[in-house]
Amino acid sequence: MSTEIITLEIDSEAAQAFKSASTDERRKLQVLLGIWLKEYAKTETVSLKETMDEISEKAQSRGLTPEILESIQECN
Repeated sequence: MSTEIITLEIDSEAAQAFKSASTDERRKLQVLLGIWLKEYAKTETVSLKETMDEISEKAQSRGLTPEILESIQECN
């Protein structure tokens, strides 16, 4: 299995925990992160449009009309 170096932006506490871990613990964390990322890549991701459509359907079922939405937008 080939490996590749990536850069991740994480909070300071998590970064410090990784830096202070032993070499063996770092390797284990890297393996766990790799597994998590591979699983994440396998899952179906919902597109932004699908999310927006779902939000729209819920809003309409709760009585939000285009006219009400427009009046809310005008207030802001």
